Amino acid sequence: MRAAFVIAAKDLRERARDRSAWALGFLAPVAIAGLISFAFGGAETFHADVAVVDQDRGVLAQAFTGFLAGPELASVLTVTPVGDAAEARARVDRGDFGAAVVIPAGFSAAAHGGPVRPLTVVTTVDSPLAGQVTRSIAGSFTAQLDADRLAVATAAAAGAPAGDLAARAAALRLPEQVVRQPSGTRTITGVGYYGPAMGMFFTFFAIGFTARGYFLEQRNGTLDRIAVAPVSPFAVLAGKSLATFAYSAASLGTVCLVTSLVFGADWGPPAAVAVLVAAVALSVVCLTAFVIAVSRTERQADELSAMLAFGLVLVGGNFVFLGAAPEFLRVLALGTPNGWALRAFTDLAGGAGGGSVVVPVLAILVICAVLTTVAGLVHRRAVRR
Repeated sequence: MRAAFVIAAKDLRERARDRSAWALGFLAPVAIAGLISFAFGGAETFHADVAVVDQDRGVLAQAFTGFLAGPELASVLTVTPVGDAAEARARVDRGDFGAAVVIPAGFSAAAHGGPVRPLTVVTTVDSPLAGQVTRSIAGSFTAQLDADRLAVATAAAAGAPAGDLAARAAALRLPEQVVRQPSGTRTITGVGYYGPAMGMFFTFFAIGFTARGYFLEQRNGTLDRIAVAPVSPFAVLAGKSLATFAYSAASLGTVCLVTSLVFGADWGPPAAVAVLVAAVALSVVCLTAFVIAVSRTERQADELSAMLAFGLVLVGGNFVFLGAAPEFLRVLALGTPNGWALRAFTDLAGGAGGGSVVVPVLAILVICAVLTTVAGLVHRRAVRR
């Protein structure tokens, strides 16, 4: 093992003299995570400007407008009356409003037993959340209106006096409503998700560093000189693997430490985070072994390592929040080590206990075992040739 440690120390010294290794392994992921932290700094506070076009001027239209501008929604919406629907659409398109609601003529006829005319919500792709919130509020109001009409019709059919049925029905509320309650978990911030995501992305560049170094040593005869020395092939493999593991763990660990101290990211229990960091570093070692086994030249190793790095982060969710990704992408992410690791980091950041990393770590170990087996079989076949 002494020879393995000597080889690992030699590789790490070479890595330390490489400025690109410092930039990609330590500076870039911290800088990207910081930029994301500033970009999402105000994302937890939502407020939208909403236009209202009243084409009805009736009692229900006034009730709905009062509902939107009421104190319960004052912290969420700022309501502005607009003259007509065309103006409202134009101003939503320009970005003056996040959404607009058009109250159609005849909307208040429902108060006298007429049909409920649907509200029109105008949205824009630039403010999808404002559109969703406005559409939900409009839907809840019309659902309450339908419930009132049904209650009046049912009571009248049962023979109840018609005197104050409408007033009493208007005072009713749907038995099921959405109420904001603490869920017992923490809110995941932008840096809380993209900190580990970008850290793993740049850690994958270690695959290319190590693979290039291997073929460079093969070309200049360093591996041949080691082969004639009293050093076993296992010691060489162990030393290079140890250097890759140490570099990868240090890179991701630095991102964890800096984002926690500087940007306030909460990665979760330190012991569970350390296990996940070690699992990710091990996956980098196994991916490197796979690239070296499959490649025949330094150029092939460069191309394959780049394809692997970008392919894994695209599929694994490092660039796109997996919770909002399509179902097929969430399933594909389970075939990548970074996809499992990112899921575990997200759970920990959201308040899950340390035991939540057990399944993701086991999944990463299985992927590592598959990669190692494939690399061994390919290398053995190449040696026989």
